[in-house]
Amino acid sequence: MRGGGAGEKLHHKEANVGHGAVAVYGGAGKGTKSSFLYGLLLYIVLPVLVLYFVVIAASQFYNPRCVPEGNVVMAAHFMNVSLATSLNVSSSPPPPTPVAKPRLTAEEAPTGLRHIVFGIGASASLWESRKEYIKLWWRPGRMRGFVWMDRPVQEFYSKSSRTGLPAIMVSSDTSKFPYTHGAGSRSALRISRIVSETFRLGLPGVRWFVMGDDDTVFLPENLVHVLSQYDHRQPYYIGSPSESHIQNLIFSYGMAFGGGGFAISRALAEELAKMQDGCLHRYPALYGSDDRIHACMSELGVPLTRHPGFHQCDLWGDVLGLLGAHPVAPLVTLHHLDFLEPVFPTKPSRAGALRRLFDGPVRLDSAAVAQQSVCYDRAHQWTVSVSWGFAVMVVRGVLSPREMETPMRSFLNWYKRADYTAYSFNTRPVARQPCQKPHVYYMRGSRMDRRRNVTVTEYERHRVKHPACRWRIADPGALLDSVVVLKKPDPDLWKRSPRRNCCRVVSSPKMGKDRSMTIDVGVCREGEFAKGDGLGEELAVAQEGPVGAPVYPVAVGTGE
Repeated sequence: MRGGGAGEKLHHKEANVGHGAVAVYGGAGKGTKSSFLYGLLLYIVLPVLVLYFVVIAASQFYNPRCVPEGNVVMAAHFMNVSLATSLNVSSSPPPPTPVAKPRLTAEEAPTGLRHIVFGIGASASLWESRKEYIKLWWRPGRMRGFVWMDRPVQEFYSKSSRTGLPAIMVSSDTSKFPYTHGAGSRSALRISRIVSETFRLGLPGVRWFVMGDDDTVFLPENLVHVLSQYDHRQPYYIGSPSESHIQNLIFSYGMAFGGGGFAISRALAEELAKMQDGCLHRYPALYGSDDRIHACMSELGVPLTRHPGFHQCDLWGDVLGLLGAHPVAPLVTLHHLDFLEPVFPTKPSRAGALRRLFDGPVRLDSAAVAQQSVCYDRAHQWTVSVSWGFAVMVVRGVLSPREMETPMRSFLNWYKRADYTAYSFNTRPVARQPCQKPHVYYMRGSRMDRRRNVTVTEYERHRVKHPACRWRIADPGALLDSVVVLKKPDPDLWKRSPRRNCCRVVSSPKMGKDRSMTIDVGVCREGEFAKGDGLGEELAVAQEGPVGAPVYPVAVGTGE
């Protein structure tokens, strides 16, 4: 507005000038207008045009989309060299930007404990003693599951977080289902429905329904590994038959025995829940819960996927032979613990003995528990078998790995007979001759040496009387009191193809000095294997003993 007022005053002044003045100064007025136009062109338009072309020219060095590739490279090289010179460092290309890994969805995530729900069959009459087994392996807050009872017990009215046990559930009424077996119990009906009843609870994110008894002990990490090998979206029925050949003939080799535990995928549990009640009406004469499950599996057309880590333990006595030569597979379950001697004979309580196993080896390296390695102490001509975390056996002479990996009959079969034909797996005698009865060293302690990143397990000799022997081979009982086993943790053991670990005798006892042996256990090195040959001639001489003493052959093979 101010500029407009000044213009009006100038206009009135010029209006007062006479026509003569205009005529006199007319030529000068034209010159003034031309000067004004030239000034406008020189001081305003031309600088704007110059600035425009400068911007256009400069943009070729900074916009790679508008220039040839060569100019960009030269400009970038010039800038890098200048920056490197100013910083006094050598020029190098910037590191590549790391590519972010795509996040897995809940369905794509690896199977873990959170994807498993346990259904434990129990009875109120045995609950007080059996719940101690569950406390060994149950992890409150990390696992989901229920103990299904025939009637309420004290823990039914308490929060599971306070009891250290799964939540207690009471099974629904089964009086509408027929049961005609003369020697069995109607409880088989309610126990057989545990998987279906658990499925109907509608828990989110469940991939596997795992069944067991109140005296079944699970190794949770090993169970997770086994189930992670299978697709829960497909129908799977995973478990193992009995160790008793006769039990398998009576029931079926295609049936998962319930006490040893079995797993049913979510896809199969859904189908089972739809048809099981009708299925139970069709099989009133069956004995137990697991054969009723098997009958329904047969109607659904789903066979048993066998896994040797599930153990029904239809045995009596000492489990040393079974765990001392466990199959090359993760140990998943143990059952019938009330019918077996404590796993460590120095512990009077069965649950207390298992507590030592769970507090030590299971915690340190669950995948390796009861995994066997065979090696030889050449200095003393001994065969050494390590069942990691459980026991070490030392035997006079050279026994082949083929012999040592066969379970010895330290137990009786389910019908309490010493009949070697009554088992569903190969067995061998404890000793083929008195001199080769094994000296057993049970695990007494375990720890993690974090400085060397190795587990250290210590084994102490079980002092029992051995038969007299006249062999020249040194008696392990006279020289060796303890064994120390060193082993690096190997959580990926079962992600590789199945193979026994190798063991190496690092040091052995010396007469009158050190009464211990140190053994290193680990993945077999290239070209390494359990080699027991080459000692045959030395052993034959060592066996000769005094004049007139009998000469025994080296024990090889697996026949009776």
